[in-house]
Parts: sequence; structure tokens; C-alpha cells
Amino acid sequence: MIHLDRKLAPSDLIPQIRRFWARSAECIDAVERSCPPGTASPVFTKSGRYTAQGWTEWTQGFQYGSAILQFDATGETRFLELGRDRTITVMAPHVSHVGVHDHGFNNVSTYGNLWRLMNEGRIPEIAWERRFYELALKTSGAVQAARWATTTDGTGYIYSFNGPQSLFVDTIRSCRSLALAHQLGHVLMGERDERISLLRRLIEHATNTARYNVWYGEGRDSYDVAGRTAHESLFNAKSGDYRAPATQQGYSAFSTWTRGLAWAMLGFAEQLEWLTTRTDDELEPYGGRAAIQGTFLKAACATCDYYIAETPTCGFPYWDTGAPGLAKLGDYRNRPAEPFNDYEPVDSSAAVIAAQGLLRLGRYLVYDQGEVEPGSRYVEAGLAIARTVFGEPYLSIDSDHEGLILHSVYHRPNGWDHVPPGRKVPCGEASMWGDYHARELALYIGRLAAGAPYYTFFGPTDDDRR
Repeated sequence: MIHLDRKLAPSDLIPQIRRFWARSAECIDAVERSCPPGTASPVFTKSGRYTAQGWTEWTQGFQYGSAILQFDATGETRFLELGRDRTITVMAPHVSHVGVHDHGFNNVSTYGNLWRLMNEGRIPEIAWERRFYELALKTSGAVQAARWATTTDGTGYIYSFNGPQSLFVDTIRSCRSLALAHQLGHVLMGERDERISLLRRLIEHATNTARYNVWYGEGRDSYDVAGRTAHESLFNAKSGDYRAPATQQGYSAFSTWTRGLAWAMLGFAEQLEWLTTRTDDELEPYGGRAAIQGTFLKAACATCDYYIAETPTCGFPYWDTGAPGLAKLGDYRNRPAEPFNDYEPVDSSAAVIAAQGLLRLGRYLVYDQGEVEPGSRYVEAGLAIARTVFGEPYLSIDSDHEGLILHSVYHRPNGWDHVPPGRKVPCGEASMWGDYHARELALYIGRLAAGAPYYTFFGPTDDDRR
């Protein structure tokens, strides 16, 4: 269980964060040299060098989005120029990519970050550039929403690249693309000029993710532990009937792949924040604010509680809560994670994603719901994880290593992750999504510490949360 520190504040992490951004700059430059435009997108490192892994091109937005976040945090304009140039010249195919569920990863991380910075007044207001970013975000949200499968109750979900039978838990964070497209006034146009609400599809997808991919300890099945998640839910593609939980990257359908758990934590927390910008009238046709918010909040709290309880004291989880080698580690929940153990790998990328989810949920509860005690607990957990993130052995300090956050895991069942000589399980490597989300985490905490405008994907906001 994560050890909480009531005295820990965002400002206490500033020395670590400054060091983090200095190392981050070196990593961005190294990846740009080794993975220039025209080469395959970098996915994870092997022996300290970023390599590609054919599945889908879901990490390129993290590569160029990292440069934009580096500018956001440090003001170094060369990183803005890099991120802006690569977004304009390289990212267009991702906007109209009809074969993936990853639009929120690729396009909100690039076009979305640049649009946000313009809204915040951090970069010049240029009319054509604003229209360019907004057109990309509108199109991306509509293309993502078009990957639609219908369930037996008449609702539906955005299906994964596996096909219309497949609902992935990680898509909840990618729904940012639908949120922004709707916020910009866009709709998906269907047959006979049907105007399909992106808000409706976002809400239905999130509701079905909460319903089928998250458990609540309510007797759903023999493995119903509150807060656990399934990577994938399977449906009969013809009838829409729910069939079974499944997994692609976890150990089993009845254990919890911790990065999937983290995606749910952050995805639901962010959507709760975004819902505060929508009017009651806007939400009424889709069940009303109380029902929608209640569903999202229940899923966010359940997953965050499960993460806190099941994760070692430092806040870094092993890759799956049911991984068989954990039995050989003894009482692993009551001591810090051991990335150099012989049995199961730690996944730092799950930790950096989860930390932001905990922080956002906590601040939502404190400032939007007035629930100080539970909200503070989540904030404390998020800061505890961040303190671990920004130090060794997770922060890479070797200038010859292209990765920023070490001990990340991509696909343990497929054996894609690098096992160093003399080791028995993957360790010591980084991932593009782990590095990017660590940068989001550092930016988020840095803004809190500085009393700067609250950082959201849909910002700026007009409140005074700090």
C-alpha cells in the first residue's frame, strides 16, 4: 500500500522537477537525432536506444508532444519550434487514421497542446494557425467517434483496433479527442446527413467502460474485487451482447494489468474535470449531470482506491496484480517496488499515469465537490508517486540512455521488452508514453507549485484552483 505523507506539497518537488526538465531536454534531442521524420515511430528502448515496434503508430504524438511540453515548462523556444514543425509536417496522417482508437494520444498531445498554449497566451495568436489546429482536432474527434459498435441496450463504445467486438480500457483517456471536438462545436456526420453528437458518444463510451471494464465488489463474478480493471471487454459483434473480459497486455482476463488500471484512473478524472465546463442543459439529453458525473466518479474512485491498496509503498506497481511471480516476492505491497528482482517487472509508465489521475481526482473532489478528506488522500498519493518518479532508480541519469523514466514495460506476454544480460525480467528501459506522461506530471505539479493557471487538456479554465 502506498505510504502517504500529509506534509508533502507540490513545492517540495521543485528541485527534483528542475533536474527532471534538464534531463528531459537531453532525451528529446537524443530521440530527434536517432528517430528523425521518415523513420518508424519510437516506442521503447532496448539497451538505451529507442526502437520501433510494429502494432500501430500510437506513440508519434508523444514524441513531438514531449517537445511542446518541454517548452511549456521551461520557455525554451527551440522546443516549441521543433514540436510545432513536426506537428505541421508529420502528424496529418494521424488526424484521419480510421484504423485506431488512439486519436487522443497522438493528436491531443500535439495539435491539442499547441491549441491550448495559444488559448493560454503562451504562443502568438495567429489566425490561420488556430484554424489549422482546430480543424485537426475536430476531424480527429469525429474519426475517433466513427469507430462505433452498438450494445444490446442501444448505447455503444469506440472499438479498438482489434475490431468491433473489442472495448479497451485505455481508450477512456483517448476520449479527450471527442471532448475537444465537441467543445469546438463539431459533430460527426452520418448517413443521410445525420448529425451525431460527439458528446453522446463520449458519455456512452465512458459509461460502458465503467460498466464493463471496471469492477466494484458488487458480485458481478467470482473475481469481483472493487477497482480492478480488465484491459478488454468482448462483445458479440452482431448482437451487441457482452461476452467476457479479456486482455492483450495483461497476465489474464481476471487479473489487473496496471497500466490499463492507470489509464482508467486518469481518463475518468480528466473527464470529470471537463464535465465541469459543460452546462446542465447540454448534459440533460444524455442522462443529466448527476447520473453522468456519478458514473464517472464511481469508476475514478474505485480504480484509484484499488491502485493505492495494491501498489508497493513507493507508488510504483508491478506490471500486473496477478502476475504469477509476485508470489515469490513475498509481502511486496508493504515495501518499495524492486525493479531489479528476478520474477516480475515493475512498470514505471503505469505509475506516472496513475499519479496524474490521483492528483486530478483529488483536486476535483476538494475544489469541485468540497470533499476535502478523500480528495486530500488522493493528492497525497499522487505526490508520493511523483517524488519517486523524479528520483533514482527511475529517473534516467545516464546521458547515453535515450529514455527519461526507466523500468517501463510494454507487452510482457509478447516478450517485446528488453531483458538485459544477467537479468531474468525486463528492467532498465523506457517507453515513449512513459516519458511523455512523466512530462505531463512534472508540468502539472510545477504549475501547482508556482500558482500558475491550472493545467488541463481543454484549458485554460476560468477558476482559481491552485
